[in-house]
Amino acid sequence: METTAVQKYTFKDFASDQEVRWCPGCDDYVILRSMQKALPEMGVKREDVVFISGIGCSSRFPYYMNTYGMHTIHGRAPGIASGVKLANPNLSVWVMTGDGDSMAIGGNHFIHVLRRNIDLNIVLFNNEIYGLTKGQFSPTSLVGQKTKSSPYGNTQPPFIPGELALGAGARFFARVGGNVPKDITQILIEAHQFKGTSLIEVLQNCVIFNDGCFNNITDKDVKEDKQIFLEHGKPMIFGKNRDKGLILNKLKLEVVTIGENGITQEDLLVHDAKEKDPTLHQMLVRLEYPVATGIIRSFNDVTFEEREDALTKQVKANSKFKKTDDLFFSGETYTVK
Repeated sequence: METTAVQKYTFKDFASDQEVRWCPGCDDYVILRSMQKALPEMGVKREDVVFISGIGCSSRFPYYMNTYGMHTIHGRAPGIASGVKLANPNLSVWVMTGDGDSMAIGGNHFIHVLRRNIDLNIVLFNNEIYGLTKGQFSPTSLVGQKTKSSPYGNTQPPFIPGELALGAGARFFARVGGNVPKDITQILIEAHQFKGTSLIEVLQNCVIFNDGCFNNITDKDVKEDKQIFLEHGKPMIFGKNRDKGLILNKLKLEVVTIGENGITQEDLLVHDAKEKDPTLHQMLVRLEYPVATGIIRSFNDVTFEEREDALTKQVKANSKFKKTDDLFFSGETYTVK
C-alpha cells in the first residue's frame, strides 16, 4: 500500500463539508472523529482511501469523510469493497457496517470476506438494534429484548460477532467500547497495518432505540472491573486495582484475584493475539465477565491476493501459451475464404 511523507494531514483534512446527521449523543460521532484522527497516522494519501458502506446509520459514514467512497446496497458492502481492493491493491479500503447490515441480509458477504482474507478493513457498529429503520430487533439483540418488532420480547438467540467471525476464519478481530476514542483510534491504526481482513466490533450505544445497551460494561464507573483490555504479550489482568486476572482452569477461563490462594501475576494467562489456533480467542470472545476488549486476534496469514498471484504465476510458468494468439491458433484451425 502506497504511503506518503509529502504532506502531513490533520483530522480536519479528512472531514467533509457535509452536515453530520446522527442523533445527538450517538457513539457514531466518536467513531467518526476517531477515524479522522487515525488516518493521518497511517501515512496514506487521502486519494488512496476508500470507504464503502451498505445501509443503516453507520452507512452514512462515506458522506462525512473527505475521501473516496460509495454508499451501496444493504449487506453488500463487502462484495463491492472486495472488487475495489482487487482492482486497485494500493487503496486503503474500509467497510463501515452495522449489526443488521452485516449479519442479517449481508451475512453471506460478511463471512466470506473474512474467510477469503482480502486485505481490507471492516468496522462493525454494534448497537444490538436496527436504528435507521426505527427500532426492530437485529441479529445481536438479546433474548427477551423488547423492540418495535418484538413487543413481547425477542425469542431469537443473538450472534456474538467475534464468535461468528472467528468461526468464519477471521485472522484479525478486535472489540472496543464506543466511548473510548483513544482506544478506537489506536485499534484503527493497527487494523490498517494488518495485512489481511481486519474486523473491529464497536460496542456502540443507540440513544433512541436501545439506550444504555452496553452501560453495564462501558460506563466509566464500571468498565475497569467489567472489561479486560487485552494487549499482545501482556498478562490478562484487569480491575480498578489491577488485582484480578484470568487463568485457564481445565477447559474454562476463570477469574482469580491476585494475592488470594497463592495466586501471583505469574500465574495469569499471557495474551497471544498472534496464535494460529483460535481456541483461546474463541473463549475470550464468548467471555461474559469480564468482557474482552482490545485486539483479541491478529494472526498473520497468506492473503487472498497473495494466493491468487501465486496461482497466476504458476499457471503462466507451466503454460505453453504466452499470448492470446497462441491459444487461438492452437490445435485445429480453419481458414475461411
